[in-house]
Amino acid sequence: MSSEQLSKISNTIKFLSADMIQSANSGHPGTPMGLSDVMSVFMSKVRHNPKNPAWLNRDRVVFSGGHASALVYSYLYLSGYDLSMDDLKSFRRLHSKTPGHPEITTPGVEIATGPLGQGVANAVGFAMAAKYAAHLLNEEGNEIIDHRVYCFCGDGDLQEGISYEACALAGRHNLDNLTIIYDSNGITIDGSTDIAWFEDVKVRFEAQGFEVARIDGHNFDQIEFVLDEVKNKTKPYLIIANTTIGKGALELEGTAKTHGAPLGEELLARAKQSLGFDPAQSFVVSEDVLFATRAAVEKGDLEERLWKEKLAKLSDEKRALLNELLNPDFSKIEFPDFSGLKVATRDSNGKILNAIANAVPGFLGGSADLAASNKTELKGGGDFPCGKNLHFGIREHAMAAIGNAFARYGLFIPFSATFFIFSDYLKTGARLAALMGLRHYFVFTHDSIGVGEDGPTHEPIEQLSTFRAMPGFYTFRPADGNENVKCWRTALALNAPAAFVCSRQGLEPLPKAVLGDVQNGAYLLRQSKEAQITLIASGSEVSLCLKAAAILQEQGIGANVVSAPCFELLCEQDADYLAQILQAQTKILAVEAASALEWYKFADAVHGMQSFGESGNASELFKLFGFTDVAIAKEARELLGQ
Repeated sequence: MSSEQLSKISNTIKFLSADMIQSANSGHPGTPMGLSDVMSVFMSKVRHNPKNPAWLNRDRVVFSGGHASALVYSYLYLSGYDLSMDDLKSFRRLHSKTPGHPEITTPGVEIATGPLGQGVANAVGFAMAAKYAAHLLNEEGNEIIDHRVYCFCGDGDLQEGISYEACALAGRHNLDNLTIIYDSNGITIDGSTDIAWFEDVKVRFEAQGFEVARIDGHNFDQIEFVLDEVKNKTKPYLIIANTTIGKGALELEGTAKTHGAPLGEELLARAKQSLGFDPAQSFVVSEDVLFATRAAVEKGDLEERLWKEKLAKLSDEKRALLNELLNPDFSKIEFPDFSGLKVATRDSNGKILNAIANAVPGFLGGSADLAASNKTELKGGGDFPCGKNLHFGIREHAMAAIGNAFARYGLFIPFSATFFIFSDYLKTGARLAALMGLRHYFVFTHDSIGVGEDGPTHEPIEQLSTFRAMPGFYTFRPADGNENVKCWRTALALNAPAAFVCSRQGLEPLPKAVLGDVQNGAYLLRQSKEAQITLIASGSEVSLCLKAAAILQEQGIGANVVSAPCFELLCEQDADYLAQILQAQTKILAVEAASALEWYKFADAVHGMQSFGESGNASELFKLFGFTDVAIAKEARELLGQ
């Protein structure tokens, strides 16, 4: 394609993006305008099929700087995805296909980004998923997984620590299928990046195992050269594209003023006129530009048809495996039986993970350097890139984002594990998993003050409440081994992310349910004929409540006990069910070794943590903070006025 044609495509991208932002009266024109030259060349290099955004062997394109969404939508529209000009005109409006930051409800958007750096880690995750998929499915002379992963990122993405966590892992695994295009314009909202950031990105990435190229991001020949070189790389590849933010925005070009606000109608009109566009018209795409860019539809359709011919040549064994990866059968899982066993739920959880991994080919995952403590090693599963055990190192933040990419890849069901206290590091990734409705499972062990001697820095207090507050996310805190099994059965049927918050200490086995079960979020475990109080708890506190109920019974006070492994599922139950397990004639006391404020939705009182923990023996701490059967029974009597 000639420089004149590329320039016209680039300018079309510039003004489509700027028009979207001007029409919405909000958005970020600087990056789309600065990257339009790179995008005009990139569009002809990427392998995708706009008619089938879910084609398995497509290149994954991740836009880590989600604020540059106008560039994303311009790219998708011009390429021929199911995005209309009216959709572009509805940019940032309610219920549109073009929200302020990319979401997976928009055809062609691979993964939701927004918080800076997440997309970089997502891209690393996609590249890892592609490597493992190739290991599983490719046959000699017939590679059905050979696509690439591209990530567009900016200065802000690379300042965030998550990007370096992820890229260090990419270098460790020599992900030569990963290309990061870094829009280096040296500008953030507050001005020049120099005010807070001064490092040699090229040297840093080379130290992490990347090959690095530096180009003029407005020189079409240089852009084309580095993108053509992608296929020859034997390492992950960083392209540093030195660009001018707001390129073409006249006197605002190169300034922070173009970062996060519309250009204004008058300046936009002058900018269009200076580049040969009609200043009086908006959302203009010439026929020759559309003809050139929409070639992606025919090209992608042909590439997918050729790929399907390769797919037809797969052996029966590989074809059967692909079908299992695409359609996991959870009925094949042989869950362990923990009846009568006192076992820590981290231990029962480890056995459950292995049972799932043995039955479901696409189930895999790992821990942030804590597999031995989290009990998450998949025995005999091997290590990535040829096995199911993913070793993330001490990188919780990147781990969650990488797991999200595995979940979005189309073949895998990932889990990520760490101590519950460190869940704060990965909260953003967990939140985005909930936003996207991803089947990504989080294993959080060492769930309470029962951590003991490690002290308050390692004892989670408020974490249960924060995860329970997250829409679309399910937090399970099982009270024994068999309840843990039921939690997993329930979670696998939800098509949503979930956490399993597990104990370090052994937990007594529970009696059988009286009414309801785990799928209801909470169920009646002990029923008294003349109950005056209901004790409701999760995890290790359930057995304490059973003992407290026995003490109350001896004192002539009838007490029901409810085990509540999943607060979110309980909140979804109808009024009739809630009335059966939380009887109106009883007072309700919630018991949890956490802040537990959410329990006031159901409870008259909460026996929880009012402070951080302390360092000491776990049994001493439970006694110190009032988590004993005697203390719970005493508080129950006080609630009843006795």
